[in-house]
Amino acid sequence: MDVLRLEVGPALQFRPPSTSLRRVTILGPDGKSLYVYYRPNQRRIREATDGEFCLTKAETGLSFPPNKPHVGSAIAVKQEALDAATVQIKPWWLYRDYRSAAPVLRYGEAWKTPDVGYQPIDELLLEADEHTPTVAVRVCKEEAQGAESGTVYATGRKPSKGPPPFDRLRPLPLDDVYAKANAGKPIACRAGAAVSLSVDCGCGVGLERCYPGEGFKRDGKAFVMPSKTPLGVDLPFDQAEQSPSDWMKLWWTQEAVRFLGKVFRENRDFREVLTARWSTVNGPLAQFYRSNAAANSGKTKAFGLVDDGEPLFDPGAVPVGLLPHDVGTWETVADRGPHAAGILTMPAFLTKYASRRARGAALYASFLCKGFVAGDVMLMPSTEPNLMKRPGCATCHATLEPLAAYFSRVVETDWRWLPEGPMPTLDPRCKLDASGKAPGFCRDYYDPAFSSKTEGMLRGAYASPAHAAGGPVLAGAELAASPELGTCVVERVAAGFLGRALDPDDATLVTSLRAAFVDGGYKIKPLVRSLLRSPQYRSANNLASKGTP
Repeated sequence: MDVLRLEVGPALQFRPPSTSLRRVTILGPDGKSLYVYYRPNQRRIREATDGEFCLTKAETGLSFPPNKPHVGSAIAVKQEALDAATVQIKPWWLYRDYRSAAPVLRYGEAWKTPDVGYQPIDELLLEADEHTPTVAVRVCKEEAQGAESGTVYATGRKPSKGPPPFDRLRPLPLDDVYAKANAGKPIACRAGAAVSLSVDCGCGVGLERCYPGEGFKRDGKAFVMPSKTPLGVDLPFDQAEQSPSDWMKLWWTQEAVRFLGKVFRENRDFREVLTARWSTVNGPLAQFYRSNAAANSGKTKAFGLVDDGEPLFDPGAVPVGLLPHDVGTWETVADRGPHAAGILTMPAFLTKYASRRARGAALYASFLCKGFVAGDVMLMPSTEPNLMKRPGCATCHATLEPLAAYFSRVVETDWRWLPEGPMPTLDPRCKLDASGKAPGFCRDYYDPAFSSKTEGMLRGAYASPAHAAGGPVLAGAELAASPELGTCVVERVAAGFLGRALDPDDATLVTSLRAAFVDGGYKIKPLVRSLLRSPQYRSANNLASKGTP
C-alpha cells in the first residue's frame, strides 16, 4: 500500500444517475413538507414526467433542475396525485431486514446493535420537520420496483418543435438507436442503461441498488464515516458526514488492504497479489459488486452492450448473506471470475491509476522496480501517432505502450471489461470515412489514429494486440514469471527493514535474500526470517551507545 498508494482521492466521484437517489421537498396534502426520492432520467410511461421527477409542476408548483434547488412556489399536492405517482418503502439504509415482506428492524430501534462502522446521517433518519423519525421513505413508483430484469421501452415518439410540453424542464425523451432496435427485449435492471431504457427497472428490493442522499445533488451526504484512516479503518483520526461516493471509495481501498493483509498474514505466495482470482468483501462491497458495479455501463450500448457483459467481478460470486450494513464482516470470495487478476482488477487500483499508461507504469515501477528515463534526445515536432516510434518519445514508450495495452479492454477510470464479442479489437463499424473521421459512438473506445478505411482499432491495443486480448490476467501472469519480480520484492522489503536505500555493497545480501524468497515459494516469511538474521539488519538496528559492547 505504501508503494501503490491505493487510497482513491477526491478527484474521482462515483455517483452515476442510475444508482443515485435525489431527495426533493414538496408540500404534502396536509400542507406540510414532505420528502420524495427519485432518479433523474428515469423512464416513465406518463409523458408529463417521463425522464424527470414523477410529479408535474402543475401538481407541486415546483420544477426540479438537475443538481440545483427547486424552482417555483410550492403548492399542496393532492392525495390522489401523490398516491398515483409515489409509494412508501422501507429502505435498506433504515432496516436490517429490508428484504423481508414487512421489515421491522429499524436502525436505532428494533435494530439496536448495528455494526459500529455503519451510521447513516441524521438527515436520513428524520422527516422533513427534522424531529419525526422516518419509518418509511416516499419514492417515485418506477424507482421502487424490485424486479431483477425489465424490457426495453420504445415510445415511437417523434421530435417536436417549440417549448417542452407539460411545463417540463427538458423535451420529451426520444427513442435512441438501441431502443428502436431492441424494443420489448429483456434488459438487466442492474445495467447502467436500464434507467433510461426501461420503465420496468427500479432500485430493487428495499432500494438496494441505489444510494440515498440528503438533498437534490448527486453528492449529497449519506453516511458518517472516517475521513482519514492512517491507522486503519478501525482507528480513524476523525469522523465526518460524507457522500455515497466517499463511502464506496473507502471500501474499495479496504478491499485492497484486506487482500494484501490476507496474503501476508497467511504466508501465501506473493505472486497472488498479481494473479489471484479470489478476494475478500464486506457488506458495502457485496452491494457494489452485486448491484452497482455496472452502473456506468450505458455508454457502450451503441455496440449492443448495455450491461457489464463479462465483469471483472462476477456478481453471482458475491456472498448472498452479506447485507449493505455489514461493514465489519469480511468474507472470502474464492473466484471472482476469469478476468480477475489480484489487485490489478480491483476498483482501488483501476481508479487510482485511471489511464492505461498510468496502470502500466504503476506495474513497471511497483513490481519490477524500474522507472522510465528519457534519453538525451531533442524533441522535434512530429505527426507520428505511434509513440514507440516518435523521436524523443520512443525511449520510454517503446516499453510503456505494450504495458498499457494490457488494459485496453478495461475502461479508463472504471473497472469494466470490454468483451471481444461486441467490441472486437478491429471493428469494421469504426472504420474511417473519406475525411478520416470515425463514427461518433466509436471515439471513446476506438482510436482514429490507428484505424483505417476498413476497420477501427481498439484504443491502446496498437502496441500489442496480444496484450490487449490477454488483459490484466496476462499482465499478472507475465509479471509473476519475471525473474525481476523476486529481486524487486526483496529490495523493497529489505529497504523497509533496514531503514535506508540499498547500495551496491548490498548485492550479496540481495542475492541471498532472493534465494530465500524464491526457494521459499515466493512467501514473505522466509524472506523476513533471512533478513532478520543478516548482519546488515543487526548493524542497522544497533541502538547501543558508542563504546558499549
